[in-house]
Amino acid sequence: MTMIHVDIVSATESLYSGEAKCVFAPGSNGELGIYPQHLPLLSTLRPGEVRVETENGIESIYVSGGIVEVQPSVVTVFSDTAIRAHDLDESKAIEAKQRAEEAMANADSDIEISSTQAALAESMAQLQMISKMRGKKL
Repeated sequence: MTMIHVDIVSATESLYSGEAKCVFAPGSNGELGIYPQHLPLLSTLRPGEVRVETENGIESIYVSGGIVEVQPSVVTVFSDTAIRAHDLDESKAIEAKQRAEEAMANADSDIEISSTQAALAESMAQLQMISKMRGKKL
C-alpha cells in the first residue's frame, strides 16, 4: 500500500513524524482529506483535530490552527500549539472557554472581539475533541 510521510510540529516540539495511509485536517474552508499522491496544496487551518491514519490505528492531535503543506509524498502541519488528544486537559479548556466568554461580553473594540472569538473557538475545539475521545472509550 502506498503511504505518505507526515510531520506535525508545534512551536516547541515535533508531535508526529511517520508514515500514514491518509491524513484529515481542519482546513479553514472545511475538512481536508489527504491521501498519497495528493496534488500540492497550501492551506490555513482552524482549531481542531488532525487525524493521522496509520497501519496501527489513528493518531489524533489537536491543533490551535496553523498551516498545512501538502506534497505528493509528504504532509507537513505547522501549528503554534499542538497537543496529543489524550493530553488535553478538560478543566483548563473549560476555564479558557469561560474566560473567553467573559472577555467577549466586555470587549470594546473590533480587535478585542476578534481575539476573544479566536480564543473561544480554540477552547470549544478542545472540548469537542475531549468529548469525542470519551465517546470512543465507551
